[in-house]
Amino acid sequence: MSDGLHYDPTNPLIVQGDRTVLVEVDNPRYAEARDALAPFAELEKSPEHIHTYRLSDLSLWNAAAAGLTADDMIVVLRKYSKFPVPMNLLTEISERVERYGRVKLVKHGEKLKLVCADKPLLEELARQPKLRAYLGVRLDAKSFEIEPGFRGVLKQALITIGYPAEDLAGYTAGADLPIHVRSVTRAGLPFHVRDYQRDAADVFYAGGDVRGGSGVIVLPCGAGKTIVGIAAMALMQKSTLILTTSITAVKQWIREILDRTDLTESDVCEYSGEVKTIGPVTVATYQILTHRPDKKEDFPHFKIFDQRDWGLIIYDEVHLLPAPVFRVTAQIQARRRLGLTATLIREDGREGDVFSLIGPKKYDVPWRELESKGWIAEASCTEVRVALPDELRMEYAVSEWRHKYRIASENPAKEDLVERLMELNDDKNILIIGQYLKQLRSLHRRLDIPLITGATDNATREDLYGKFRRGEIKRLILSKVGNFAIDLPDAQILIQVSGTFGSRQEEAQRLGRILRPKADGESAHFFTLVTRDTRELDFAHHRQMFLTEQGYSYGIVDGGDLLAGKSASNVEREVEVS
Repeated sequence: MSDGLHYDPTNPLIVQGDRTVLVEVDNPRYAEARDALAPFAELEKSPEHIHTYRLSDLSLWNAAAAGLTADDMIVVLRKYSKFPVPMNLLTEISERVERYGRVKLVKHGEKLKLVCADKPLLEELARQPKLRAYLGVRLDAKSFEIEPGFRGVLKQALITIGYPAEDLAGYTAGADLPIHVRSVTRAGLPFHVRDYQRDAADVFYAGGDVRGGSGVIVLPCGAGKTIVGIAAMALMQKSTLILTTSITAVKQWIREILDRTDLTESDVCEYSGEVKTIGPVTVATYQILTHRPDKKEDFPHFKIFDQRDWGLIIYDEVHLLPAPVFRVTAQIQARRRLGLTATLIREDGREGDVFSLIGPKKYDVPWRELESKGWIAEASCTEVRVALPDELRMEYAVSEWRHKYRIASENPAKEDLVERLMELNDDKNILIIGQYLKQLRSLHRRLDIPLITGATDNATREDLYGKFRRGEIKRLILSKVGNFAIDLPDAQILIQVSGTFGSRQEEAQRLGRILRPKADGESAHFFTLVTRDTRELDFAHHRQMFLTEQGYSYGIVDGGDLLAGKSASNVEREVEVS
């Protein structure tokens, strides 16, 4: 049975009963429909003409947590559907969305209480083996007592069963920390929190209500997620632990906090492989938290979670949160938790744990919306395809699957393309980024450009980053250490010579390196070099999905044409045509 009243054959969506939604890219209403669909659907495939989205349980529950109702979602599907929307799907959406919050966790004296107004449902859940071990005494027909230590693992179990709990049990207050955002930075520049940054912090905090205090903010790289964290700290006025991806990111957080708030150097401490101090605000790396001398022992640095009365824990780049940190996060559910990320996609598939333990998505702004307002730079993305040299084709043909990818990624023909792209963009600030050190060292020798890898000491890294920011050097080669939390606002061109097996999260980070607004309002360009007719091309299609999700056009050009001497304007015209 179908909804025969709401459809238009000229619309771009084909909504199917198996929860997939096909979107016609060439339809005039494509962009409008995609932007309306994206808040409650996950992109699965993005070939040239038809994109496939899925209405997964998690995408529906994240949308519900962010304030969308089932009716809101159904209105979108009906508005943009080419054919009648299957009635069974409309019923299923309503039923799935309604599951979020049917089970609630609330405070019960010194303990917690699991509450469900639906008595038969509570009986069914109580008989689930995954749940039984965490249920305490039966309080009445609608509730069970819960030990506070089970708060995290109980929520993990509930989401796997299909009934995500709404956590209203509240939080420990944490130690007070007066903190105010400056209107003029320490560097003497005017500063204000942008509207969307303020909105994101407000939605997370929710005025101190139990419905706030845990959740994830999704914003593009370059949109100022650090500022959202600082705004949340200023709202809460509490001692804060910040966890991030690298020492470079730690130093950037500390630099931003000191520049934009009235906190002093003694208030903001670093806890990393280099320095281990703990203060009212402490910024630590995931690496140090998960370091242990012996794999048979526990993680010695997890003690940081108990060494101060934290009022807020910020998880930067939450999609990269290491698995062991989920375990300790499950044990500290009484602390307020803020996740910051550019994408909810995790390569290990543990998005459900982020939802359960950090919190659901609370705020999301499409990249293109911020681009249209000038908060992030306009960007175009081009895939440059190049053939594998004849002398490597036989080696590629007989190699194991994993080695095939590396041969394609390290294709020496890419070096000529990098040099050609640099000639075409001679006046631009260019980052070259890749996965394989042998390839990057070869480019470093050939082009005489500084190279930063994991082995580069932090003083040298900071010196080179500083010179790039000041315009003293206009070229940098980065290994995958350049993926995360590096503030290089004047990078205009990014050339990706190799990537990690089609990682969407990596694509988000790398694109983010060039999305910070340029002083002259100039747009940015992302080139990714891919070897034709190889496994690398297969993974490139997967990575392309992320760019499609964000609404970026994705042009494809032939590397041979570039090397044949086509001008930049000709290349750009070809990109637009594609």
